Amino acid sequence: MKLHKLVVGITACGLLSAAATANAETWRFGLEEIEGSVQHGYAEAFKELIEEKSDGDITVQLLPYGQWGSNYSALYDAIQGGSIPIAFGSGFLGGTVPESQLMSLNFIMPADQLETAKIVNSDEFMKSDAWQQAYRDRGLVPIAALPEGYQVWTANQEIRTPADMDGVKIRVMDNSLLRETYRAYGASPLTIAYGELYSALQQGQADANIQPVFAHEEMGFYEVQDYLIFAKQSQFVGNVIANADWYDDLSDEQRQMIDETTDELVQKGHDIQSELNESRLETIKENSDIEIIELDDEERDKFRELAKPVRQTFIDDVGENGEKALNTLLDQVKAAEGNDSDSDQSQDSQKDTDKQ
Repeated sequence: MKLHKLVVGITACGLLSAAATANAETWRFGLEEIEGSVQHGYAEAFKELIEEKSDGDITVQLLPYGQWGSNYSALYDAIQGGSIPIAFGSGFLGGTVPESQLMSLNFIMPADQLETAKIVNSDEFMKSDAWQQAYRDRGLVPIAALPEGYQVWTANQEIRTPADMDGVKIRVMDNSLLRETYRAYGASPLTIAYGELYSALQQGQADANIQPVFAHEEMGFYEVQDYLIFAKQSQFVGNVIANADWYDDLSDEQRQMIDETTDELVQKGHDIQSELNESRLETIKENSDIEIIELDDEERDKFRELAKPVRQTFIDDVGENGEKALNTLLDQVKAAEGNDSDSDQSQDSQKDTDKQ
């Protein structure tokens, strides 16, 4: 009798376990970057927290670059179609969500990288009607943002002023706003596939390049360039986005779980990118004689002034939602930095006020 009860108990436990497994959800998370990248570190932390908070009811499957394909448009199509419900979208996302190019504008964020992370993840910006609607119009929902470090220039010549940028063939992502920005600096922007960029720099098809430090090291771009230039003009931002139908079908508890997780990952994401970029910069220094240049405030001001009119280009190109999102972002930067700040945005706001 006891043996019978034991067998029944074991069988029942097995059935319960099988039922739990059958009912478990799998969230596929697409990454634009490879394993070991900033996005991968963030996604691993996201996976750990979601699986922990859901008591194993949810499994997050990470799909680094290459596991879903190599064309970013294919990734964005997969998110819109629902086969990959969560993913990163960065500079190339502008072709799908034009308003997302806001993150490519130069000299609108604080120079402090953690402050930027807090602002772009704040409810005031992330959940603002304009930012949400821009994505929902394309069947998507923005749920978080991951600043991945300063966008740093490499070049075959010293660049300290816009005059030094004159005619430089600089590779930019396939993003109309970035092309407009670097034309404003006097450069000749061009788009080259990421996988072909090393040879293009090596063969002189491009003179310069824009990437976060970790990407310069990861792809070896620094090996075929003479200068690494920090202008602190912008950060590379990965947007965490979801399929709108999938997101809306989640329970209130699941959406709250995502909110709590992404809130926890603001500091964690900053720490991941800081540590990775710092270690990769040390690797670059150890393995090359590339000259590192850091522009001072006076030098940065000259580029800042040329970048300001591109804000209007952004508004003209993307329309009302883009303008509202930009104004919300600038308001948040101003509120975070205070009136006595020397941040990029607050200086620009004061100059704009003086001209009115």
